[in-house]
Amino acid sequence: MGRIIGVCNQKGGTGKTTTAINVSSYLGLSNKKTLLIDIDPQGNATSGIGFNSKERNSIYDVISDVASLEESIYPTQWPNLSIIPANISLTGGEIELVNIENRELRLRQKLEQLRERFSYIIIDAPPSLGLLTVNVFSASDSLIIPIQCEYYALEGVSNLLHTIDLIRERLNARLEIEGFLLTMADFRTKLTLQVIDEVRKFFKEKTFNTIIPRNIKLAEAPSFGKPIHCYDPFCVGAKAYLNLTEEIIKEKIQIDYLVQEICEPQPLENVRADKPPA
Repeated sequence: MGRIIGVCNQKGGTGKTTTAINVSSYLGLSNKKTLLIDIDPQGNATSGIGFNSKERNSIYDVISDVASLEESIYPTQWPNLSIIPANISLTGGEIELVNIENRELRLRQKLEQLRERFSYIIIDAPPSLGLLTVNVFSASDSLIIPIQCEYYALEGVSNLLHTIDLIRERLNARLEIEGFLLTMADFRTKLTLQVIDEVRKFFKEKTFNTIIPRNIKLAEAPSFGKPIHCYDPFCVGAKAYLNLTEEIIKEKIQIDYLVQEICEPQPLENVRADKPPA
């Protein structure tokens, strides 16, 4: 039975999409069959792994019954990683969902049939607490919540936690917090250390041990359409996301295997976009 993990924070700029991309790609490298779902209308997770969503089915088509799941899952050029992309049509998806019966459960109903096919399903949620994000909460088993190591780090987290509590009560009793993830840490500053202490004091064992540093390579990789394991596998950002993935799956990922896999990624143009993975 596969696990569904949402990556969410209604505050933008926290490293949410970077986390979704890189955790997904490292899960694939660890021989876990993984599906990345981009439900953020900005589509950054889609472009960040080098996938062109033009004229492809998207998650919008799935939840609006325009296309089936089978028609909307595409292989990527990265090992064991498939995607349901986002495109611009998702912008109006939230409005259209309002008049649909059981609108908060649309994504959950669709994804239940995928649990046997994938070990992990990672969902990149929008930076909001709207209906699309509520669908992510309702569909997920657990949530990764990135928190930026800056002054306003905890601003809005109380609203997020309140929403999660409501979802547990009314829609998804099994929903857990996988962990709070500290991101964009600059260990040269006192502020970063203060934020780390504050988050760990407040959330205690729910805070991941791994801290994602501020790293230029992590910022550059999406513009090349590459996860960090392919763009620069030995930078501090790559090592941090490798450690985070090992925390999540509670097992070590073999570095020798990982290095072999990044050498020759399959060109995306050679991947059939009209055929879902077996």
